[in-house]
Amino acid sequence: MQLTQAHRDALNDVLQWRRDVRHFSTDPIPEDVLTRLRATMDLAPSVGNARPWRVLHVTTPALREKIISNFEKSNAEAAEIYDDDTRASYAGLKLAGLRDAPVHLAVFTENQPAEGRGLGRQTMPEMLCYSSVTAIYTLWLAARAENLGLGWVSILDPVAVAQTLSVPDHWQLTGYLCLGKAAFDTDTPLLHDKKWQENTPTQWQEV
Repeated sequence: MQLTQAHRDALNDVLQWRRDVRHFSTDPIPEDVLTRLRATMDLAPSVGNARPWRVLHVTTPALREKIISNFEKSNAEAAEIYDDDTRASYAGLKLAGLRDAPVHLAVFTENQPAEGRGLGRQTMPEMLCYSSVTAIYTLWLAARAENLGLGWVSILDPVAVAQTLSVPDHWQLTGYLCLGKAAFDTDTPLLHDKKWQENTPTQWQEV
């Protein structure tokens, strides 16, 4: 298949308007949309075709509350690394949409998959986790194409998340995701807008 300028333009629009969303509408996501998003993750590349990502759709209210408590504790601890002025700025940031997002997804990496038979990960075993990251980013772009937002929550104790969700010991948390309709659209990163960190250009040089 030969892709055209229209394909490139559409992809650029999705990339431009993909944001790490923190403000969500509580409207539920239709099941047919979730089905399409699940199928899109199958298109992601992976080392040795191992496909090591394992996705848990967290729907149980008690489990979600434990994740929220984990975030709140971790967020308070993270704030302590800053001086008083910076801590005040940090406290003013909305860093997770856990209470409003209709869908919570915990993405784990299976560190001992039979699939792939070890190909491509003997010298770089972290390629398994990188593969899960590509699956998350594939989902992220697909969600934006469905007019949905995705937020990646990294301010969590990953061991506690694994314990909360009772996953096997050889599963490693790669990403905890909030998914839903964004409360508003913007093409500017929230941390840029809030004067925390502006975009910097990609460093690309010949050697």
